[in-house]
Amino acid sequence: MDRRSVLFGGVASVGMFVSFGARAAAEAKTFKVTLTEAEWRKKLTPQQYAILRESATERPGSSPLNKEHRKGTFACAGCSLDNFSSTTKFESGTGWPSFWRPLPEAVETTVDRSLGMVRTAVHCAQCGGHLGHVFNDGPKPTGLRYCMNGFALTFRPQES
Repeated sequence: MDRRSVLFGGVASVGMFVSFGARAAAEAKTFKVTLTEAEWRKKLTPQQYAILRESATERPGSSPLNKEHRKGTFACAGCSLDNFSSTTKFESGTGWPSFWRPLPEAVETTVDRSLGMVRTAVHCAQCGGHLGHVFNDGPKPTGLRYCMNGFALTFRPQES
């Protein structure tokens, strides 16, 4: 049993949890796409709202995007900004879609001190929606693992 299994096993039993520290930091900035809380609730599913607007985390293995292996682009479910290319997606074994690099100027980060630990939260550069976290245990060439909530993203296949 490794550290990820222990840490994320608790998340699986609880369902979704909320990371208020990252949310507050992202909300302190003005983004290109801004909607009222009511507009976000109307636009997003309850699960998307919890993740993107309240920094919740989906259960590991619950997103259909874990099994998405076609060529294409992963975009923010809140504002449709392209965030990740399928060419940077890899299987991390965590239960969440993982990437080793975002697209240029697509994401920003904040310090997340929730849950008694310090992590780096990742949010959409255009709307501030919480996407997930980035860790320093990814593959080459970056060594980074952008561990994203699949329900915070949409997938657009590459046209042939």
